[in-house]
Amino acid sequence: MTNQLKKEGKFSYLEIGEGTPIIILHGLMGGLSNFDGVANFFPPKGYKVLIPVLPIYDMPILKTNVKNFSKYVKEFIDHKKMKDVILLGNSLGGHIGLLCTKLYPELIKALVITGSSGLYESAMGESYPKRGDRDYIQKKAENVFYDPKVATKEIVDEVYETVNDRNKLIRTLSIAKSAIRHNMGKDLPKMNTPVCIIWGENDNVTPPEVAKEFNEKLPDSDLFWIEKCGHAAMMEHPDAFNELLFAWLEKRGY
Repeated sequence: MTNQLKKEGKFSYLEIGEGTPIIILHGLMGGLSNFDGVANFFPPKGYKVLIPVLPIYDMPILKTNVKNFSKYVKEFIDHKKMKDVILLGNSLGGHIGLLCTKLYPELIKALVITGSSGLYESAMGESYPKRGDRDYIQKKAENVFYDPKVATKEIVDEVYETVNDRNKLIRTLSIAKSAIRHNMGKDLPKMNTPVCIIWGENDNVTPPEVAKEFNEKLPDSDLFWIEKCGHAAMMEHPDAFNELLFAWLEKRGY
C-alpha cells in the first residue's frame, strides 16, 4: 500500500474512495497494511478511508507524546478541510483517537477503538519488546495475536529492526511513558461522542476488562467481542471486524 502514499507538506497518507471520511490511526507496532481489510471493505460502501502516517519516530523527543500526535491528527483533518469524521484506532492509535475526540469533539462524529491504550497502564510498556534476540522478539510478537501464525516473518522483522534502532527505541519508550501518564479514566465520562468498541476476547496486551471499563465509562458506547482474537482484531479477523463496524455505522446512520 505504501506506493500509493500521497505527500503534502508534512503529511503522508493513503486515501481510498469517496464519501464519509474514516481516518485510521495506526499503533506503534506495525504499518498501514495492518488495515488492508478495512481499506478494501469500506470504500465500495460509500466511505473515504484515509490512513495518515503518524510521525512516531520523527518528532523531537520532547514532543513525542500522545497529546502531540492528537494535535497532528487535528492538523491533518484541517489540512484536508474535513469535518464530521470517524476516527478508528488500534492500540496507541485508539489512545490518540480518544484524546483527539476529547480535545476536538466538534470535528469527530464517531470513534472506533480496538485494543486501545488509555486506561490500562502496563499495556504499552509490557507489549513492546525490549532489545533482545530474534526468538524473544518473535515470542513477544506472537503474544499479540490469538493465532501465533499471524505474526509473519515480515511483522517480526519490523519489530526486531525497531527495537534494535536506538532512535526508534528511545521514542518508543517515550511514547510508552506518555501513554501511561495520559490515563483517560477521568475524561471518559465527560465524552459524549458515540464510540464503537471492538475487542478480541483473548487480548493479552489490553485484556477484556479494559474494554468493559471503556464501555462503562464512555456515556454513548457499544461493545462488541470477537472470539479467538488477540490485540489486533482488524488484522486477525478482518471480516468479522468489518461486519461489526459496518452494522454499527449503519445502525447509527453514519
